[in-house]
Amino acid sequence: MSILIKIAEIEAEMARTQRNKATAHHLGLLKAKIAKLRRELITPKGGGGGAAGEGFDVAKTGDARIGFVGFPSVGKSTLLSNLAGVYSEVAAYEFTTLTTVPGVIRYKGAKIQLLDLPGIIEGAKDGKGRGRQVIAVARTCNLILIVLDVLKPLGHKKLIEKELEGFGIRLNKHPPNIGYKRKDKGGINFTSTCVQTELDQDTVKSILAEYKIFNADITLRSDSTADDLIDVVEGNRVYVPCIYVLNKIDQISIEELDIIYKVPHCVPISAHSRWNFDDLLEKMWDYLKLVRIYTKPKGQLPDYTSPVVLPDEHTTVEDFCLKIHKSLMKELKYALVWGASVKHNPQKVGREHVMIDEDVIQLVKK
Repeated sequence: MSILIKIAEIEAEMARTQRNKATAHHLGLLKAKIAKLRRELITPKGGGGGAAGEGFDVAKTGDARIGFVGFPSVGKSTLLSNLAGVYSEVAAYEFTTLTTVPGVIRYKGAKIQLLDLPGIIEGAKDGKGRGRQVIAVARTCNLILIVLDVLKPLGHKKLIEKELEGFGIRLNKHPPNIGYKRKDKGGINFTSTCVQTELDQDTVKSILAEYKIFNADITLRSDSTADDLIDVVEGNRVYVPCIYVLNKIDQISIEELDIIYKVPHCVPISAHSRWNFDDLLEKMWDYLKLVRIYTKPKGQLPDYTSPVVLPDEHTTVEDFCLKIHKSLMKELKYALVWGASVKHNPQKVGREHVMIDEDVIQLVKK
């Protein structure tokens, strides 16, 4: 029996089951079974994998990577060529782009790589079309732009979300606040720091038993669902910010545009007429959460043209040195920092000092 048939049968059983406290335990078990089968779909058990698909993964360059995901013929290639000046074949029929097409833009001093991924078809997470490789590249992106056609129903948004979720990509979500630690003995130790509406000790035990885990510490620090627990146990989920780009707004009325603007995480644009690109670039910058640090050689003015760009969560002086070269850390005596992260300008700081956007730094060597 193929994996897809097994998944379909379990999904049918879940649809038949009424949702209440008595069945929560059973539903949790079924969700865990589906998660395990999905993992087998993504990484087949066979030893030597076949050819990975020509021209799919592209070497990562620049400070961040943005992937364009969407159904065929929604205007991803037009958007890429108008944003980055890269020629990605554009035509009026579906499935024009067959491999990943990279492009690079410079925005606010940061070098951002854009990837035009081939169109996703329904059932991509089950290995249809080139879907598996497309979504595997999407997992490596810092931000995903889901490009949608305004004229087609918003149901497409749900379909793409479902495809990405099936591959372990969580859009605009934070990792669940669950402590999970495996042990050698001692059984399941379950603690909860707040009221749980869905999970109780028996449900947690049965989900872990499905994964053959019988000794572990589980701490629930927020009201969690069975899906959250499965995500933590699987441990291969990626949490990626996402912007919905609604293309082809040159073909709708102002009233419709007003309604579209109320959709969260959404930017309406026209890739063909280059409308509203400023808004899109600004939102991309906000979601990427990048920090620019300017360098200042001794006795000279700061270089404001090419900042060192760091991700939001790694902005210490040590991270800055490692980004330039790992040997710098050994030679560093201290650093002088100007900007909003220090109390007075310049301030002498050590390697643990956390900098914020548009600080200026000068390194002093031993």
